[in-house]
Amino acid sequence: MMSLRYHIISIAAVFLALAAGVVLGSTNVSQRLLAVVAGDRDGLTQQVEQLGAQRDQLQARQRAAKLFTESVAPTVLKGQLSQRKVVLVLAPGASAADRDGVRQMLGDAGATVTGELTLTDAALDPARADQVRDLTTRLLPSGAQLPSATDAGGLAGGLLGSVLLLGPHNGKPQAAPDQASAALAGLTQAGFVRPGPAPAPAQLAVVLTGDQVGGADAAERAATLARLAGELDRAGSGAVLAGRSGSDGATGAVGVVRADASAEAKLSTVDDVQDPLGQVATVLALREQASGQAGRYGSAGNAQGPIPGASAG
Repeated sequence: MMSLRYHIISIAAVFLALAAGVVLGSTNVSQRLLAVVAGDRDGLTQQVEQLGAQRDQLQARQRAAKLFTESVAPTVLKGQLSQRKVVLVLAPGASAADRDGVRQMLGDAGATVTGELTLTDAALDPARADQVRDLTTRLLPSGAQLPSATDAGGLAGGLLGSVLLLGPHNGKPQAAPDQASAALAGLTQAGFVRPGPAPAPAQLAVVLTGDQVGGADAAERAATLARLAGELDRAGSGAVLAGRSGSDGATGAVGVVRADASAEAKLSTVDDVQDPLGQVATVLALREQASGQAGRYGSAGNAQGPIPGASAG
């Protein structure tokens, strides 16, 4: 007859056997898993090394392209804007490097930059739209006309066009000097324009957008800037709206213009002004504007080519 001790020893033996089986089985599985993981690791390491090499090659090509563009730009641009006057309008957050690059290219083209005007965040703030509308009406120089549209961007662009640009038909200032100064001073005091020397009237304008900014009102801000640039184009002999990569999207001012057939037929856009080739495109597009034409240039999918005269392929 089996004793209680026998039963206890038997049960213990069963559990010991189960434990041993689990240990041996898990060790076997672990070894297989480790082998698979090790293989995956080696494969991923190789992919990372390949991608790193491709990145280095692309960066080297980009540097070479930049140096080449900078070296040939003076020859390509020489005389393109001879005796032309250009004013720069900078959106909030516009890059100083982009501005300096465009200035350099304009100088290579023979243009004279009459100055620059920098907008503040408040100028594009939807919450300040009513104030912008009221102020533009009160500051409008005598004899100047605002656009029929009632949006803040269009009205601000109409006011700025009357004080920053020469008449497209007679080449004369559209506002008396004292009234132009008063208008810019009023915008500055209201916090819509940064303090600085007032630009002299010019024939053409370049509007530089800032970096892409997110937020619920990003699309509204982009639309305001796009309409402002469109009115500058209408008020003078032409304008170019130039943005950085990404500005061609739905929340970018360049993208707003390109999504509007009537707007893009008049206002030229550039979507990669951070690159020397984009800065060359900005100048050539300005020359095209002076001839009554418009286009979409840059590296984005909705551009017609990198620069005027070159198809996207």
